[in-house]
Amino acid sequence: MTTAAEIQHLQEHGLYSKSNEHDACGLGFVAHIKGVKRHDIVTGALKILENLDHRGAVGADKLMGDGAGILIQIPDQLYREEMAKQGVELPPLGEYGVGMIFLPKEHASRLACQQEMERAIKAEGQVLLGWRDVPVNRDMPMSPTVREKEPILRQVFIGRGADVIVQDALERKLYVIRKTASAAIQNLKLKHSKEYYVPSMSSRTVVYKGLLLADQVGVYYKDLADERCVSAIGLVHQRFSTNTFPEWPLAHPYRYVAHNGEINTVRGNYNWMLAREGVMASPVLADDLQKLYPISFAGQSDTATFDNCLELLTMAGYPISQAVMMMIPEPWEQHESMDERRRAFYEYHAAMIEPWDGPASIVFTDGRQIGATLDRNGLRPSRYVVTDDDLVILASEAGVLPVPDSKIIRKWRLQPGKMLLIDLEQGRLIEDDELKANVVNTKPYKQWIENLRIKLDEVNVPADVQQPVSALPLLERQQAFGFTQEDIKFLLAPWPRTARRVSAPWATTARWPCCPTRTSRCTTTSARCSRR
Repeated sequence: MTTAAEIQHLQEHGLYSKSNEHDACGLGFVAHIKGVKRHDIVTGALKILENLDHRGAVGADKLMGDGAGILIQIPDQLYREEMAKQGVELPPLGEYGVGMIFLPKEHASRLACQQEMERAIKAEGQVLLGWRDVPVNRDMPMSPTVREKEPILRQVFIGRGADVIVQDALERKLYVIRKTASAAIQNLKLKHSKEYYVPSMSSRTVVYKGLLLADQVGVYYKDLADERCVSAIGLVHQRFSTNTFPEWPLAHPYRYVAHNGEINTVRGNYNWMLAREGVMASPVLADDLQKLYPISFAGQSDTATFDNCLELLTMAGYPISQAVMMMIPEPWEQHESMDERRRAFYEYHAAMIEPWDGPASIVFTDGRQIGATLDRNGLRPSRYVVTDDDLVILASEAGVLPVPDSKIIRKWRLQPGKMLLIDLEQGRLIEDDELKANVVNTKPYKQWIENLRIKLDEVNVPADVQQPVSALPLLERQQAFGFTQEDIKFLLAPWPRTARRVSAPWATTARWPCCPTRTSRCTTTSARCSRR
């Protein structure tokens, strides 16, 4: 397996480029539609992970892969009883949050990271309940390279402050705490600060992941084998590295998503998100919004960048299904049979955020809902079954969990641009049409577009207004505004050639200005016309 030093050497002296890395990860989830929490859902998710072993990468070292993990709901009974052994009584479920944290092995750096986390908790007016060492199996066979990179795993328990009333407000506070503590630790410039990472910090979900093989996750984390570890969802992922090399923090799932495929537009998406930080506003996050910047960091994986954006939208008040629709829209522009209200939804949000595009199958959850969506071209598979005991099993391929045919009431696949959602609070599975109809009908998007759109044909420009003239050459101006040869050749040049005649000032005479005899039926191009 390539080391960090070797990667740096290749970048400096070779032809290596991380942009050429591609993937074929494996992902899946099992969920109880009615929200019933059981331990066998956790073990079932781990079994899916084991059966996706062939999807992950393994190098010459058979004990080292690209990473794997599982996201579950907070196992309240397990944590409550374990913290009680330390003399800590946890508040009711939903009134405290759990942060899973990777910490440096070096003692001084680890202590500094914990102090910054505690300082951030206090600064946000929340309550530090205590710390817990995550029990792991250090006797299991593990690659020396993985063992060398292995962090110290601890959980921090945070109670809600007096100013927090509802669980959503606690989620936002935990979000701010995580971001401000991480920023403060980066500013310390500790020698081992890169070993610090927060896989999850939530009052609803917790992530167990690492630089592990698919069959090692359930063995390494002892919590997952405990009968008290119950959840209504289990979201798993086996990684085949995308645009980054294997590291403990880069294993999936992330805080909201796991992902099979690539976000090819990630560089542009990242730059646009960075550019918007100066103008973003949120009545829900209010002044806390300024504490969250930067939303993403340069060099993060495509999924990490996607997850950061989805988290921001969700924390700002968007339902997670709507946020995913905004980020991964259907092909709506030339879709004539699409409902006009749904098309208006996509058109309205196209002015707010660019598509996160690429061959991708994405599963997402906020702990209350869990769902999946497929890219508009359908280049990544997602198959699912629904059983008669209210289980939904979805994965990047069929047959990941043995289920008797007699128990299956439905077997199907996600189609291009479609979405599947399980609402654990409502206790129902929501299909694509109903789900999106519920989202697009909540606001008058078509009317908003008409009210806000400015048509150039209707703009009155006084005749005496002088257009500004730049002294810079045309090429330099094009470069400054990000124009490429492809933009000019495939976007700008075709416009005047393919424009409808009614848009031209000479359309009423059905003549072209270059030739008094040329009509709209003339097929000669301007470049070849002898009269031009």
